[in-house]
Formats: sequence, C-alpha cells, structure tokens
Amino acid sequence: MASITLGGNPIHTSGELPKVGTKLADFKLVKTDLSVASLSDFAGKKLVLNIFPSIDTGTCAASVRKFNESASTLENTTVLCVSRDLPFAQKRFCGAEGLENVVNLSDFPEGSFGKANGLEITDGPLAGLHSRVVIVVDENGIITHTEQVAEIADEPNYEAALAVL
Repeated sequence: MASITLGGNPIHTSGELPKVGTKLADFKLVKTDLSVASLSDFAGKKLVLNIFPSIDTGTCAASVRKFNESASTLENTTVLCVSRDLPFAQKRFCGAEGLENVVNLSDFPEGSFGKANGLEITDGPLAGLHSRVVIVVDENGIITHTEQVAEIADEPNYEAALAVL
C-alpha cells in the first residue's frame, strides 16, 4: 500500500505500482465507443499511461491536455488516459477540448486495472478512484518508468516520463 495525500491529508492506495523492468499486465479497459481495449491492441508501440481520478478535475484535465500536446511529437508512442470515469464523460471532455492525440480508456465498472496495478485509492473522499500515476512502457510491454504522484492535486513530472521514450 502506498501513502499519498489529498489536500495534505493522508490517503492510501491498494498496493504498490508495478516495478520498472517488469512486463505490464494485460488489461481490459473500455474505449469511448464502448468497445474493449487490451494491451495487445497496442503491441509494438510505446505507451504512456496517464492515470488519474477523474477527467472533471482541473489537474486531471491539465494532464490530459499536456500529454495530448506531447503525443503529437512522439514517434511510435500512444498516450492512454485511464480513469474510472464513464467513457461518455471522457469522450465529452476530449471532444469539447479538441484533443485527438490521446486514447481515453475507462476502468468501469469494477476498477480491475486499478486494483491489479496497486493504484486504487482505498480510503478518503476519493476511495474507489485511481490515484494519479504515470506508467511508461516500451514497445515490448516492459515498464520503463513509473510515478505515483505524492499529492493527488499535483501534476505528474511530464519531463521524467517523456525522457524515457
């Protein structure tokens, strides 16, 4: 279990992030068209997984915008934005913002991705949602970078994540 904070108050996650150098576990996440995406759908691509509690918060929205901007210049790289939001909310946000360089994936209804990767928040007002995490994976599915943002209201270290690509 990791300890993070929300507004300076301690909250916890369901476990520890997967280790750098290990293979990212397969997943089943829901795309905005309600079809299911898995890790194999992105085989041969580098991935930046931008994981957050909800698209409808300022910091989460900022991270999607920033990674959308960065994604347009990345070679053989796909940015996956993962939250427990319904796919409809993810689609609405990106449509309204004109964001076309990220793939939104929803971990509803069970939150199995968050549980499997140790990033589900287990207590406090955001219990059941995902903590703010960035995981970078190479084209072979091997994790090359992870960041568990200590204060959930803070943005991730974009430069550190992009530097390993």
